[in-house]
Amino acid sequence: MANRIILNAFDMTCVSHQSSGTWRHPDSQAHRYKDLEYWTNLAQLLERGRFDSIFIADVLGTYDVYRDSVSSALRDADQTPVNDPFFQVPAMAAVTKHLGFGVTSATTYDQPFNLARKFATLDHLTKGRVAWNVVSSYLNSAAVNLGYDKQLAHADRYEIAEEFLDVTYKLWEGSWEEDAVVFDRERGVYTDPSKVHPINHEGKYFKVPGIAITEPSPQRTPVIFQAGASPRGQRFAAKHGEGVFISPASPKGARVISDSVRDLAEEAGRSRDDVKIFALVTVIVDETDQKAEAKFREYLEYASPEGVLALYGGWTGLDFSQFDPEQILEAVDNDSLRSALASLTTLDPDRKWTVDDIVKQRAIGGMGPVIVGSPTTVADELERWVDEGGIDGFNFAYAITPGTFEDLVEYVVPELQRRGRAQTEYTGSTLREALQGEGQVRVKDSHPAAQYRGAYANAQSALDGILPSRFDTAEQLQH
Repeated sequence: MANRIILNAFDMTCVSHQSSGTWRHPDSQAHRYKDLEYWTNLAQLLERGRFDSIFIADVLGTYDVYRDSVSSALRDADQTPVNDPFFQVPAMAAVTKHLGFGVTSATTYDQPFNLARKFATLDHLTKGRVAWNVVSSYLNSAAVNLGYDKQLAHADRYEIAEEFLDVTYKLWEGSWEEDAVVFDRERGVYTDPSKVHPINHEGKYFKVPGIAITEPSPQRTPVIFQAGASPRGQRFAAKHGEGVFISPASPKGARVISDSVRDLAEEAGRSRDDVKIFALVTVIVDETDQKAEAKFREYLEYASPEGVLALYGGWTGLDFSQFDPEQILEAVDNDSLRSALASLTTLDPDRKWTVDDIVKQRAIGGMGPVIVGSPTTVADELERWVDEGGIDGFNFAYAITPGTFEDLVEYVVPELQRRGRAQTEYTGSTLREALQGEGQVRVKDSHPAAQYRGAYANAQSALDGILPSRFDTAEQLQH
C-alpha cells in the first residue's frame, strides 16, 4: 500500500495569510483570528478530519516593500495586524487529544534560553504535541524594529540559527538527566540536584552557562520543522528538520527540492525517511468539478491585486510597482525569502512568470499552487504531487477560513481515506509519533539533538559549590 499522506493545516494569527482580499467574502471568518473560539473550533474540526497538525506561521515585521510603504498591506490586512502564535496553543490542546501544533519562532531576534523554556512549557501542556518551525526571519522591517540597522545577511542568519539550535538541544536533552525528577514526598525531594547540570555554553553569538529551568517534557526536543529552499537553507533543513516545508510551483519542482534535501540528510548521517517533506497548496473543492470551478471564480472576485503584490514584495524583497506587468521575472540574490521567487523562476523551468501572472494566479494561494475540483479530481492531484514530487504531505492554506478547511474535511479527507492515503485513526500520543511512527517520542539517534543525551551526566551538577545543609531531614527542620 502507498504511504499515507500527512495532512497539516496552514494558518496564521492574522487576517490575510496566503490569499489576499478574500477576507471580504461573506463566509470568511478570517477577522476572528483574535478570538480564542476561532482557534479552538478550528482545532476540533481538524481533529475530526484526522489532520496531523496545524502549522502556525508568523512574522515579526510588516510588508512595506511594495510602493515603499506599508499602506497596501494595511488596507488588505496582509499579515498585518498579526498576533503572537504561542498563546492559542494551550487552548487548542485542551479541546483535542491528538492534533499537533507547529509554532513558528525566529532565531534571529530571541534568546535560546528563553525560547527553550517556552517550547518545553508548550510540550508539557500539550502532552508532547508541539513542533517548532525554525525560521531566521526575512523582513527588513523586523530587523530595524528589533535593534538592527538593517536585515542581517542571509548566511549570517543561518550561522546564528545553527548555534541557537545547539544551545536549545543542550538545554532540552542534556541539562536534566532522565531520572532527575524524583518527586519524593517522604524525603521532601522533588528534583535530585546531582542529576541537573549546567550546559556551560559559550559561543560566538550566545553565552548560556546555567541549567535548563524546565524539567524534561514528553518529547524533550519539540519536533523540528523548517522551511528553507536556498542551498544554505536546504543544508540546514537536512541537518535539523524532521518536517520540511517547501513551496514549489509543480510536482517537478517538488522533486528537485525533495531529492536534494534527502540527499543532504544522508550526507549528514540521517536516513532519507527521517525528513518528512510538506508542500504548500490551497485546495478549492466541491461536489463536482463545475461547482468547484464556480467557487474558485467567486473567490477570485474578492482577490486584491495590491494585496498579493504587497505580500510578494515582503517575501522577495522586490518592489513590484517598479516592474512592467509583462516583465519576465528572474531570481535575485538578496537577504529576503529566497525560496519565494525561486519557486517561480528556477524550480519550474517550463514556465516563465510575469508580474501580471502573480496578480492573476497567486492572489489565491500566495506562494503555493491552487488545486480546484471534485473530491476525486483533488485526490488524484494530491496523489500525483506525492508520488511524482517525492513529498510526504501538505500544508493546506485557506482561500477562506474556516470554509476551506471545512471543505477539506468534508470532501477530500474521506476520499483519501477510501484510497488508503489518509489515516482513519490516530496512532501514538505525540506529534513525533504521528510523523515518525508509534513509539518514536524522542528525536532519533541520528538527529543532532541526540548527541547531548547524557552528555553532562559525569560533569558538573547543580550540587557543585553548594555547602551541605544544616538540616538533613524534615524532622530536623521541626526542631
